[in-house]
Amino acid sequence: MDVTVDMAWLQAYLLVLLRITLFIAIAPPFSNASFPWRIKGLVAFGLAVPFSSRVEVPDGGLGTGALLAAGTAEAATGAVLGVLVMVAFGAVASAGSLIDLASGFQMATVYDPGSMVNGAQFTRLFQNGAIALMLAGGLHIPLFMGLGTSFDAIALGTLPEMSSAAAAVAAAFTGMFAAAAQIAAPLIAILFLADVGLGLLTRVAPTLNAFSLGFPLKILVTLAFGGLVFAALPAALDQLNDSALDLIRRVSG
Repeated sequence: MDVTVDMAWLQAYLLVLLRITLFIAIAPPFSNASFPWRIKGLVAFGLAVPFSSRVEVPDGGLGTGALLAAGTAEAATGAVLGVLVMVAFGAVASAGSLIDLASGFQMATVYDPGSMVNGAQFTRLFQNGAIALMLAGGLHIPLFMGLGTSFDAIALGTLPEMSSAAAAVAAAFTGMFAAAAQIAAPLIAILFLADVGLGLLTRVAPTLNAFSLGFPLKILVTLAFGGLVFAALPAALDQLNDSALDLIRRVSG
């Protein structure tokens, strides 16, 4: 029995698979090391099937040189889109890092092999909590749909417009710092007021040495009010997801 393979469809499928694989390897939630590579591979192989029907390859397929050039362009496009999503959602870990710094937990910094970042308790809590909330809320589905629309705007073998990509990356970093400050601002403000209160108490009664209570007081305040910040995380993730989709649309034109 002879089996014929449509080379044009096979090449289109492989090129689409390359863009999706780079995107999944970089963008959350599947970029986290807690997801085995076989799971990431199955997700990429599954998504490439419907997306490959949205692209076109010349009849008979591409030559070797053209195929290599197209593969390089697809890898670069997937990496750019993945970096934009990664930076957008990086605001969550950055907010946790700001809280750790303000509360003193930063002294307990350890390396997290899952997210591959150095962070203390709240950094890891926010990072892992964001991944769980993204999967539970289905926020990864709109990201994959946004990735699918990129195949309509950025043809196979072509690169996104560099000016749009550079502007989107700059906007992503600016938005990350702004979003991180907004998420962590309530708790940081409370910790600042605690420092002000200790300073006033030391000024009124210097013999009490109130600043010796600063570290345990900050731990108490952080644990008492940290749950309020974490409770607001789902709403923040929805906004970050919208920002990530907007960045993908900007790069896709």
